[in-house]
Amino acid sequence: MMSDAVSEPPVTEPAPAPSAKGRGTDWWGEIKGIFWLLLVVLGFHSFIAKPFYIPSESMLPGLEVGDRLVVTKFAYGWSFVSPTIPNPVAIFDSLVLRQPEESWAVSLPHIGGRLLGRLPERGDVVIVTPPGTSADYIKRVIGLPGDTLEVRGGTVFLNGVAVKRGALHYVDLPVDQNSPCTDYPGALRPGAGGSVCHLPVVTETLPNGRHYDTVELGPSIGDDFGPVRIPAKHVFLMGDNRDRSADSRFGLDQQGLGGPVPYEYLGGRAEFITFSLDGTTTLNPLTWFSAFRGGRAGGSLHAGRD
Repeated sequence: MMSDAVSEPPVTEPAPAPSAKGRGTDWWGEIKGIFWLLLVVLGFHSFIAKPFYIPSESMLPGLEVGDRLVVTKFAYGWSFVSPTIPNPVAIFDSLVLRQPEESWAVSLPHIGGRLLGRLPERGDVVIVTPPGTSADYIKRVIGLPGDTLEVRGGTVFLNGVAVKRGALHYVDLPVDQNSPCTDYPGALRPGAGGSVCHLPVVTETLPNGRHYDTVELGPSIGDDFGPVRIPAKHVFLMGDNRDRSADSRFGLDQQGLGGPVPYEYLGGRAEFITFSLDGTTTLNPLTWFSAFRGGRAGGSLHAGRD
């Protein structure tokens, strides 16, 4: 027998509304994203290339205080000075206490040798960390392993032969807050667009034909040095501003490099200038553009070759 009752349709429960909690910020995801970004940046700085700031005048006339460079880390292989490990205290001192000469990185314990190591070429401009410090210097490679190097009266001798020096001539560098020309008596002069620093220079040509300008200020304590024989896997470094450079001619107690430097202390090769600032930047964003020095961006730091 069939029933006359009509069955009622099943009741469908409404879908639950999305949780408000699910629409919030995924903080753990954000932290992981920042972590991986920092890891990529630090890896690039450690193994590929990093920016470098010129803090002194030891490489005049080619490099001025305020120049920003690109330094390749892989040019000579990698060593214990290659990794970039941030030092929060040094970063605070530099940005807040205005101490730009302090390194922003933590130094690793010394490990001899280099991974896929190669020696630089004479005339290369390199970043070097003096033994026992965390500071980065920038100098030029003059002597290589096996060379006997001597300086007599300001002239460099390699293996008993004087490095070729051209005639004395002058360059005019614009004077600004980063380059006030206060350390060069009689060099400050009026120029067409403002004051200039009128510096005497001599072009030096190494045995491999690479040449560059050096500042020649007259007799100084670094004009006579050696002779020294450069050991294996060491290089002899000098600044282009010969009379104002603490380099391999001076001891570590004189803020120099303490003689020929083991090549594992080389942090990389300077390639080109990215931009340059005259020292007038403030917290006002308008000054960030007016402080740019014209004509310096893109300048190669590879010595010319005859």
